[in-house]
Amino acid sequence: MKAVLVIGDGMADRPVKELSWKTPLEVAHKPAMDKIAKTGICGIMDVIAPGIPPGSDTATLALLGYDAVKVYSGRGAFEAIGSGIEVLPGDVALRCNFATVDDEFVVLDRRAGRIANEDASKLAESLQKIKPTGSSVKIVFKNTVQHRAALLLRGPKLSTAVGDSDPEKVGEKVLVIKALDNTSEAKRTAKILNDLLQKFHKILQEHPINEKRVKHGLLPANAILCRGAGTVPNIKPLSEVYGVNAACVSAVSLIKGVCKVAGMKLVDVNGATGTPQTDFMAKAKAAVQTLKTNDLVLLHVKAPDVPSHDGNIKQKIAVIEKIDQMLGYLLEKVDLNETYLAVTADHTTSSVTRNHEGDPVPVVITGPYIRCDDVAEFGERTCAKGGLNRIRGIDLMPILMNLIGKTRKFGA
Repeated sequence: MKAVLVIGDGMADRPVKELSWKTPLEVAHKPAMDKIAKTGICGIMDVIAPGIPPGSDTATLALLGYDAVKVYSGRGAFEAIGSGIEVLPGDVALRCNFATVDDEFVVLDRRAGRIANEDASKLAESLQKIKPTGSSVKIVFKNTVQHRAALLLRGPKLSTAVGDSDPEKVGEKVLVIKALDNTSEAKRTAKILNDLLQKFHKILQEHPINEKRVKHGLLPANAILCRGAGTVPNIKPLSEVYGVNAACVSAVSLIKGVCKVAGMKLVDVNGATGTPQTDFMAKAKAAVQTLKTNDLVLLHVKAPDVPSHDGNIKQKIAVIEKIDQMLGYLLEKVDLNETYLAVTADHTTSSVTRNHEGDPVPVVITGPYIRCDDVAEFGERTCAKGGLNRIRGIDLMPILMNLIGKTRKFGA
C-alpha cells in the first residue's frame, strides 16, 4: 500500500460576501474533489490547535506527524535548506522578503509588487559580497521564488534569539532587530543583522534594476525584510519513524526544506513555479511517476495561498479548479485499490483579512477499505459532517501510515 498527500497551500477560506457568504472552495467547480469526498472519509482539522493560525512551516511539520510546538526551531533554516544552502551547526538562517519602503523606512509593499524571479536574482547577486562591519561573519543571500529569499550567517558566537525586521503590515516602519535575551551572542547577532540590512538598502536603492523598475512604473525592491531566525531542528526522518520511502513534489523552498529535514527526497519539476501560473499538470505527472518508487508522496501546491494574500477571490477560485484537474489526473492514473489519496490545506488563508487564520481546514482520505461517510462535497462546512470528525494536523500522518500498514501496535 502507498499514499499520496495533496496539500493546497492556504486553500481553505472563510465565507465572503461577494460569494453570497460561501467560500472560494465551496463555489469552485471541483468534480474530482467531490468524487474523492463521496468515496472517502472526511473531517476538519486544526493543523496546530483550535484558533492558532499556522505558518506554512509549522503546518507542514504537523502534517508530517511532528509536534511542531516541541520541535520548531525557526523558519529561516527551512528556507535556506530548501533553496540549496547548506546549514551547519551554529549557523543562523532567516527568511527574507524583497520589499518596498519609502525614505522613512515605512513599508509600502512587503513583496515589492511580487517581483519577478529574474529581477530578484540580479538584486540578490549584488548582495552576496556584503560583509558586516567589524565582523568575521560570512553571509549567504539567495532569492527563491518572487520576493522570497534566505539569508544565512556563519561564524562564531551567533544566536537565533533575535527578533524580526518585518513588521508584517504595510504602512508601518521597518523594525530594528533586537536581541530576545541578554546574551552577548544574541546582541551581537542583532547588531550584525541591522548593519547588513542598512547596507542592503543602500545597494538596492541605487541598483540599476530598481531604477529600471521605477521607470516602467513598477515598485522598487529597495529593502530586505527578515524574520524567523532559526537553525535545523532535531527530528527523526520519516524513514526511521515509519520505515517508509517518502518524496516531496513542491516548488517552494520552505516546504522543500521541511521535507528534506524530514528525510524526504525532493523532486524538481520543470514549469513548477510556486505561483498561480505554475504547471499544475506537470506536478501531477511528477507525483504519479514518483509514487512508483516511494511509499509516500507529498504533493504541495502553493498557488491558492498567493491570491488569498492579495485578496483576489476570482483567481483563488480559478486556482482551486486547476488543483481539481490535477486531482482528476491522479484519480485516473493512480490505482486506488493499492493507494490512499488524502487532500487537505495547510491552513486557512482569508481572502478578506489576507492573513493566515486559525480556522480548521477540510480533509479527506480515499482508498481501499475506507469507512466512507455521507459527505458528497469537499468543503469547509460539508467535511465537518464526516467520519474523521475533528482531528489535529499531527494526527493525519499516523492515520495514513496506519492505512498503509506502517504503524506499530501500542501495548502487548
